[in-house]
Amino acid sequence: MLIWEMTMSDHPTFIRDKVNLHLQDVLAGVRDLPDNSFDLAIADPPYGASTQATWKLENGHALEGFGGAWKLASHDWDMFNGLDGFAFTLSWLNELKRLVKPTGSIWIHSTYHNSGLVNVACQILGLEIINEVVWYKRNAFPNLSGRRLTASHETILWVHTGKDKREYHFNYDKVKSAAFKEDNLKEPGKQLRTVWDIPNNKKPDELEFGKHPTQKPLRLIERMLLISALRGGQLLIPFLGSGTDVIAGLAYDMDCVGYEVEQEYFDLACQRITAYLETNGADLQMELF
Repeated sequence: MLIWEMTMSDHPTFIRDKVNLHLQDVLAGVRDLPDNSFDLAIADPPYGASTQATWKLENGHALEGFGGAWKLASHDWDMFNGLDGFAFTLSWLNELKRLVKPTGSIWIHSTYHNSGLVNVACQILGLEIINEVVWYKRNAFPNLSGRRLTASHETILWVHTGKDKREYHFNYDKVKSAAFKEDNLKEPGKQLRTVWDIPNNKKPDELEFGKHPTQKPLRLIERMLLISALRGGQLLIPFLGSGTDVIAGLAYDMDCVGYEVEQEYFDLACQRITAYLETNGADLQMELF
């Protein structure tokens, strides 16, 4: 396990080249960041697949910023509980709305466990949904119980903060001309559809230092950046996981800021990113604060 020194802050922070990562809850971490700081955000939040939701509204329960205060219970990283989970979704999305420029956009991963919450939260906050993408995973893990259909897709929302102006960045021509050799649904010169045929397997270097249970393949994040990234821009990753979004962002020369609450995955991300920077000729030394 990597040990990160704490001197100027009360939490471990990894800073190197264009990367600034924090072992810290995102709601605490972004509180003092200025509005309109980022060109893009990619959010892979807890899906809530590890718990049974409870939707009982207790007396005095309210949402911070929506007429009162709420307290999120202490759960494992992929657990949330009904109204608490919805409140948490509203809270981090509200921060992303504040932080992402009107010319930027936000990608949000979800499954059937939380996609409804995310969709409703976007509508409440006035985040317009540009597209709902179905990521078809043709090599999805089979259902072992034999009691339901094999889950072979995830839902990804592409949203923006600019309201009716719709100024978000879209690399339309590059996307239309692109060819993805593993995607049987995309032809060069044809518009990209909202169903993406992307295998979920990872290349060996993506798993060299370990893996995250919901780790996304690099090729998936690369497609998001091809669509919406501004080269040399600012990328926010509120749920860092294994650091895949940072690896993709660095290839676009983006400044990457990320937050993670689990030490194990923070360490994994820092190892992956260090190896990537060293392999790609980064000349700045790692600083620990």
